[in-house]
Amino acid sequence: MLSLLKKKKKPEAAAAPLVPAWHPNFRNFQELPDIKVVRTAFFVNGAAAFVALGLAVYLGTSEYELHSLRTQIAAYQAQIDRDKPDSDKAIALYKKFQEQEARVREVDAFIKSKPLVSAILQHLGETRPKNIALDSIEIRAPNGTPPAAQSMILRGTVRGSSDLASGEAAAYQDLLRNDPVFGPKFDAVDVTSSVRNAATGQLNIEITIRFKPAAAPPAAKKP
Repeated sequence: MLSLLKKKKKPEAAAAPLVPAWHPNFRNFQELPDIKVVRTAFFVNGAAAFVALGLAVYLGTSEYELHSLRTQIAAYQAQIDRDKPDSDKAIALYKKFQEQEARVREVDAFIKSKPLVSAILQHLGETRPKNIALDSIEIRAPNGTPPAAQSMILRGTVRGSSDLASGEAAAYQDLLRNDPVFGPKFDAVDVTSSVRNAATGQLNIEITIRFKPAAAPPAAKKP
């Protein structure tokens, strides 16, 4: 019986929970030694050193590029200073060339826009009315005006009575104004003088013909 009772008590003892023994923890973690293989300060210092190294490389590269740029600027400025006298001479010569070119263009435009004197004389002789005799032909330009402002002055004598001579002068004025050859080149045709000659009884007339302005020459190119 005792053996049976002992056997029945064993499962109860085995089923009892195991309670760990309690004791206070007196460890001071701040004073315990650091047992880590790689410390955190190593990574912090390494990162700071890497940033400082990168900044130093950047500053060094920027300073080198700035020095190279200053060197190039100095070389270009020296070249400019060396070539400036020749450039100034070339600009001065080109300005003189522009002035001469403008004069040549002006004269060329005038020549092209105006007929030859010989052609004018020949045409006036062919178209002159029989009662009008041309005494002189003058081509001139007022002082200070360009060649385009030139005018032609015809001086002549009209035969016949006063009324007839005045009509002949007016008809000759219209003939010159509407001339198919030279009329388009005339800007105005005016009888500027009409005086009866007391000695001969003939009418002395003066007709002023102003040419149309020549076309403006093209502007010279800037240097």
